[in-house]
Amino acid sequence: MNHDITANATLDEAATADVSETTDSVIAVQGLSKRYASGFEALKGVDLEIRRGEIFALLGPNGAGKTTLISIICGLVNASAGRVLVDGHDIVEDYRAARRQIGLVPQELTSDAFATVWNTVSFSRGLFGKRSDPAHIERVLRSLSLWDKRRSKMITLSGGMKRRVLIAKALAHEPQILFLDEPTAGVDVALRRDMWNVVRDLRASGVTVILTTHYIEEAEEMADRIGVINDGDIVLVEEKAALMRQLGRKRLTLHLQTPLAAIPDALSEYPLTLADDGRVLVYTYAASDEHRHRDGINALLNDIQAAGIRFTDLHTEQSSLEEIFVNLVRKDA
Repeated sequence: MNHDITANATLDEAATADVSETTDSVIAVQGLSKRYASGFEALKGVDLEIRRGEIFALLGPNGAGKTTLISIICGLVNASAGRVLVDGHDIVEDYRAARRQIGLVPQELTSDAFATVWNTVSFSRGLFGKRSDPAHIERVLRSLSLWDKRRSKMITLSGGMKRRVLIAKALAHEPQILFLDEPTAGVDVALRRDMWNVVRDLRASGVTVILTTHYIEEAEEMADRIGVINDGDIVLVEEKAALMRQLGRKRLTLHLQTPLAAIPDALSEYPLTLADDGRVLVYTYAASDEHRHRDGINALLNDIQAAGIRFTDLHTEQSSLEEIFVNLVRKDA
């Protein structure tokens, strides 16, 4: 089952032959399924398109299929059914060309502990058959604030620096697509924000970035589009801003001078709730209906005043991407 609201129509056979000719997608996933020998179905006919030059965040709970999907696209796991095109290259029929386009930063911090940063990154370039290019390696290391560590052995680096080296390794062969699987797991807040800036710079240079993360604020901060996967199925794909508007909710919170035991009958027509032992009155509405609710808020405030209710403060807030994500996953369960 696929609920990708960016593509409601099923791709016909002609479109399936080469999606890259008709769209600006750099990755086209078509009917992708993965069933293991145990019978577990990790992916269930996934359709997904990644646009060239975007930052795409793939969200989902543990076991949802995120890593399986990435592993298939990167050629690390074989699909049971379906097809993947990477910049027009079939990942099975034209494996080498497809894989050259991709850089992968895995979750695990694995490397030769006694190799230097320079040798570690340079070796990764050679694995893709690329000629030695010290100038490119230097640019990559400088962009990731690793130049001063180029002669350091991996064993001497902090966890955050090792994660930067993983990104450098993934960029060594000049890929146009970069997969980041939980890129900031285990790093402190300051370094996490530094790495967000690195990702933005990569996107600005033309690299397409796909990241999985369990830090919802990471996706909220960086992504152009959000994809949600649950139980092997794409629940939705949407522009981040549109997602926040369509599925987000806004709250008008009023802090009352005198607590209320119950909402007065005169205000019963409004979607109001009491909180904090009657000290707070909350008016909740869909963010997509904000324009329509402006008049309603004015009427509400007038009716509150007419009911003799006084408040000391009021403010509005919008639900976070985390709240939207939790509600989506709960509904799909």
